Amino acid sequence: MAGKSRQRGISMITLIFILAVLGVVGAVGIKAFPSFLEYQAVVKAVNKAKSEGTPQAIRQSFDRAADIDNITSIAGKDLEIAKDGDQAVVSFAYQKEFHMVGPAWLTLKYEGRSRPGR
Repeated sequence: MAGKSRQRGISMITLIFILAVLGVVGAVGIKAFPSFLEYQAVVKAVNKAKSEGTPQAIRQSFDRAADIDNITSIAGKDLEIAKDGDQAVVSFAYQKEFHMVGPAWLTLKYEGRSRPGR
């Protein structure tokens, strides 16, 4: 008698589970990716604005960059500006909330500071 050959592969339930996990990860990614791009624009604007000198000029420069790059989560008035020697150090922190489904919300907290140097 020939030996029974055993089938190999994934079951239908395993395939459904994998697709569900990928769907959830994709849904979170679709909501979070634009927010991450906005964070990158904030970092770029902060690093550009820090060389303006006075705190008021730094805030105005950031607001101009925010208008151009469509930054809506934070404004120039929300920046924290300090001096480190003769250079300005600009830091920021904000959070974004996204409604996912039912009572579930996704909260992303962002914080950062300007790069040292000119």
